[in-house]
Amino acid sequence: MAQRFREVLKSGAFVVTSEIGPPKGCELSKMIHHIGLLKDRVHALNVTDNQSSVMRFPSLGGAILVKENGGEPILQMTCRDRNRMALQSDLLFASTRGIRNVLCLTGDAITVGDHKTAKSVFDLDSAQLLKAIRLLESGKDMGGNALDGGVEFCAGAIVTPEARPLEPQLMKFEKKVECGAEFFQTQAIYDLENFRRFMDYARRFPAKILAGIVLLTSARMAKYMAENVPGIFVPPSLIEELAGAPKGQALAKGIEIAGRMIRTLREEKICDGVHIMAIGREEVVPQILQEGGLGAPA
Repeated sequence: MAQRFREVLKSGAFVVTSEIGPPKGCELSKMIHHIGLLKDRVHALNVTDNQSSVMRFPSLGGAILVKENGGEPILQMTCRDRNRMALQSDLLFASTRGIRNVLCLTGDAITVGDHKTAKSVFDLDSAQLLKAIRLLESGKDMGGNALDGGVEFCAGAIVTPEARPLEPQLMKFEKKVECGAEFFQTQAIYDLENFRRFMDYARRFPAKILAGIVLLTSARMAKYMAENVPGIFVPPSLIEELAGAPKGQALAKGIEIAGRMIRTLREEKICDGVHIMAIGREEVVPQILQEGGLGAPA
């Protein structure tokens, strides 16, 4: 039986989460397969919410699926697609289905996705959503109305430790902690020295930090991320390492790099855990964990 995520965070264990992207449609067999593959190997599974502004099966439906199949779900909620009434309604529904973990996100811009004429909402941002969750827990909604039956959530957010300039990220991080964030899953980190400096700052706050590990599958992908994705820095040495992999072995090299980073983060106690993002290659997450010296969660 899955251990409650908040209990794991408080236990002092090295926390491992991963994520599953819902399908674009109603064929759920692959998603169910990935849940079965990972639910006993990680402490919790994020279910993405129309990631990259691409319309997919809902995060809430996916989180219920994780729960039904014996896993511990983390419901991702973006503020892009719903106003405060819809967000609060979804939180109430999630609570009645035993979903107790929420990752609050502002959301990617509509223009990067597949429905470019859709209207963004952004009634709230991620910090305000965190605050709304804590308000619901107190027995009130955002309109000041009393609730008939309460909720309880372990709520988290994201942070980008390699953003340049970093100061605005640090201000957002502090605000999210003040609004009730108990844990943070970071955007992808590849430069551990930069990350150490961020952790020196983050350790002053009562929130757990899980380092984001995005699987690099080729030198081309690594170079693209370094040049085009804000807040991500891929050291040239890693790009060269991937470029030097034998033909057909770039994925294996990416798995090795991800595992090596996890091992360093854990053995040197740099942060509280990792969040592994394989982006469509969930089947290799067990290999990444093995490379990182991690078996099934305690």
